[in-house]
Amino acid sequence: MKLTKTRVEALPTPSTGQAFYWDWEDVPNGFGVRVTISGARSYILQKRVDGKSKRITLGVHGDITCNEAKLRASEEMLLFSRGTTSTIEKKRVKKLSVTLREVTIDYCANRRTKKGGKLTAMTIRDITRHLNSNFGDWADKPIVNITSEMCRDRFKEISIRSPAQANQAFRILRALINYSIDEENPRFNPVKTLSKKGLWNPNNSKSGSIPLEKIGIVWNMLQERRRSPAMLPVAQTGADITLFILLTGCRWSEAAQLTWDCVKADSWHVADPKNHNPVSFPIYPILRALLDARPRIEGNPYVFPGRRKADFLKDARAAMDEVSKLAGRHLTHHDLRRTFIAIGIKLGIEMWKLKLLTNHVSKGDVTIDHYTETNDLRYLADEAGQIAGWIAGQGAKEYQQL
Repeated sequence: MKLTKTRVEALPTPSTGQAFYWDWEDVPNGFGVRVTISGARSYILQKRVDGKSKRITLGVHGDITCNEAKLRASEEMLLFSRGTTSTIEKKRVKKLSVTLREVTIDYCANRRTKKGGKLTAMTIRDITRHLNSNFGDWADKPIVNITSEMCRDRFKEISIRSPAQANQAFRILRALINYSIDEENPRFNPVKTLSKKGLWNPNNSKSGSIPLEKIGIVWNMLQERRRSPAMLPVAQTGADITLFILLTGCRWSEAAQLTWDCVKADSWHVADPKNHNPVSFPIYPILRALLDARPRIEGNPYVFPGRRKADFLKDARAAMDEVSKLAGRHLTHHDLRRTFIAIGIKLGIEMWKLKLLTNHVSKGDVTIDHYTETNDLRYLADEAGQIAGWIAGQGAKEYQQL
């Protein structure tokens, strides 16, 4: 039939499901009206594209007229001839307008690790920090507008301040852009220009650790900071968490987010570490003394509380600045982890035990994979205590030499 306003309104309502009525005159085959059991009438266009049937709703009768629907059908037919539809085009335009901040929010909420776990709070914090600092002026603009030239110039700018931070910032940006790319929205990741041009900064951080001959003076300095009445509580906490990491070889996030309910008489527990291997570490006398001296803050569950109520410590830069001065090189808390391993090697402790104590369990180590307990490490209390005792002993030697 020729569809008109009067005829559309006179179409019978089906007793079940829905009925379709097609117009054979004004537009190519495929324009029609769908009538549902409730009496609702919608204009549609249905065509085969690349061997597949596609149906598009043009509008509800009453919201648009029959003539307006026919005009929309003609426009859709033109898009069909180009292998697309208005719906596909709207999605494409929407994707092109997504901002870097929107991608970041989605990434932090929904990105999963290789083992299916959520991103850690520390990882999300790093991503957010770089978004707001290094990419603040890009954050609310479409992510597709980021070009290779912009990446190259911004990378060089950040590298002047901190080569390591430049590397980290652009690895994060690369991951965010990759996350925004899909089969329907293919595009070149502009961060790849850093590899093509050989611009990445050399990574020398893995060689960082406290020289073993300076362990004693570092230990004594941190003891003085944590006990000095001149220090603010947050500075004393910074010294304590730095000592804790030095004594245990743990990651910053594992120490910072440690809560009192995870501290037992002879162990402390990490439920969701970076490698998603829940583990209980041993507590030995020197570590026990450090924990017993920590004040408990009402309303704050963390062993190392931050400035805000019910929050954990976000950084201990002041303590690490002093460690770096004494060590004669720039160090981070992750370098304390390497220091712990270096001390263990010096004391002749087997590497597989040091890997377990630092929760650096990796696939492919037959001994660890098949023959070793990896979740309850209290049986390594002697080895961990041996490392802690050596550290404290170096501090005592330094005092004797004064």
